[in-house]
Amino acid sequence: MDKRVSSALGGNVILIGVLLMLLGDFMFSLNDAMGKWLVASFSVGQVLVIRSLGAFFVLGPMFARQPISALYCVERPTLQVMRVVFATGDLALFYAAVVYLPLADVMTFYMAGPIYVAALSHFLLGERIGWRRWFAVLIGFVGVIIALRPSSAMLSWPSIFGLIGSFSFALTLVLNRRLRATSDATLVTWQTIAALIAGIFLSIGHWSPLDFGQLLALLLLGIVACIAHLLITRSLKLAPASVLAPLQYTLLLWAVVLGWLFFDDLPDVQTWIGAGIIVLAGLFIFHRGNLKQDAEAIVPTDSSHG
Repeated sequence: MDKRVSSALGGNVILIGVLLMLLGDFMFSLNDAMGKWLVASFSVGQVLVIRSLGAFFVLGPMFARQPISALYCVERPTLQVMRVVFATGDLALFYAAVVYLPLADVMTFYMAGPIYVAALSHFLLGERIGWRRWFAVLIGFVGVIIALRPSSAMLSWPSIFGLIGSFSFALTLVLNRRLRATSDATLVTWQTIAALIAGIFLSIGHWSPLDFGQLLALLLLGIVACIAHLLITRSLKLAPASVLAPLQYTLLLWAVVLGWLFFDDLPDVQTWIGAGIIVLAGLFIFHRGNLKQDAEAIVPTDSSHG
């Protein structure tokens, strides 16, 4: 009876984790759609400034429970700075891309993040990956190229912004692994401060007047992003990453739905094909990683077959 109760409780906790992840992904997608709407009227710098101020409404109470030393007594300061730079670049380039491209197109580039992470982890984290996952990485890159549309349009600035932004996003994820001992509140606080500073510089000479409703919308952008981050962080503590990681691809689904509802944008055939290849490659990489971890939990295996 005790085993049955324990199993039921464990199942409920995992279900809660799954629901929190789905809700967090939806809120991130809503944040992206709001961002696309707002950068149509305001500069990227102005959006970053007010969005960051909004985020502090959530971060303030979080950080009030920690000693101030948690902000400056951090592990690996050089990596902390690198992470902040890449995270800020990811955010600014995302907004710069969605000014001109449909939301689903930009999100397709960002869905390649796990593929970049697999490749970068080999070189930056010393995580050996076998030929099957390397092949999936290559296939994923093919998907990115298809989504970019092999033509002169590949070199358009919005596409380049989306591509570099997604690479910055992947580097941020890799550095997150190296900085696991740093509290989430500290990481997000520095990231928000950096976005605020970058926004101030980018908004010089590009600041537009705004009414009270627009101010509230910009502040809400930061609040929604922070809540989404907290939901996903909590979900990862309740359910295994192997269960939650594939759910990240619902971001692409929501990007299509919200892009259609609010901007009347739908992906073309090439974007759908590229997105499909990227998602399948990403899921295969994650699946092979899980198989390798399960095998190593039983007996050490040759990583060349990962």
